[in-house]
Amino acid sequence: MVKKLLILLLLIACPLSGLGKDAIDPVGTGSTTAAPGSDDDLFMFDDMEEFIVSDPLEPINRGIFWFNDKLYFYLMKPVARGFRRVVPEPMRVSVQHFFSNLASPVRIINSGLQFRFRDAGNELTRFAVNTTLGIGGFFDPSKEHFNIRMKDEDTGQTLGHYGLGPGFYLVLPVLGPSNLRDGIGLLADSRLDLTYYAWEENQDYIGAKALNAINELSLDKDTYEGIKRDSLDPYLFVRDAYIQYRQNKVKN
Repeated sequence: MVKKLLILLLLIACPLSGLGKDAIDPVGTGSTTAAPGSDDDLFMFDDMEEFIVSDPLEPINRGIFWFNDKLYFYLMKPVARGFRRVVPEPMRVSVQHFFSNLASPVRIINSGLQFRFRDAGNELTRFAVNTTLGIGGFFDPSKEHFNIRMKDEDTGQTLGHYGLGPGFYLVLPVLGPSNLRDGIGLLADSRLDLTYYAWEENQDYIGAKALNAINELSLDKDTYEGIKRDSLDPYLFVRDAYIQYRQNKVKN
């Protein structure tokens, strides 16, 4: 019973830190820590042109945002801080590399589907090198020794590449900011991630994803706290940042 409760608590924290590869932070986001070795090491907008905000469900989204906010401060962050105190940072970085390496098929396949064959080749090379020389992906010799950086691509970006619009904005319980297109993309990405196949038992898979999420959040530098402190309306800040960030990801 205690084991199941622990897994459940970690699972609650899982998506909010994992989605950080795309968003600005939790509550709608999670962790702003980019995937190790990626071209998104810094969060920034490359294109400041006008973007369209479609948020017809704003009252509902705000309610879910409030729920995620409380979940973050009262459960997720305390667990991650405890994890941070117990596990040394080099070990946590290695765990981050390991799970990022397992997600390589997401980037390889989606780069290929967008006809970015050079990026697909680089990702395939990174996967081979990091799995072997990087001892199962716990280290990133591709970046450190060969300067082959990660190119982050996902199914949501691929759908956007083929002209599918984002649809209206959504804040998902626990998962944070999304939209119709990216929601579909998240489901597809989960089936391309090798983590899904590495742990056949459902509880083991949940535990692995939970560990990844807590680890990611433990590496975050309190980004969401800064948003709460500096923004007049954190909901609008996270929403607009997410929409424009994803728009730029599709274009680039």
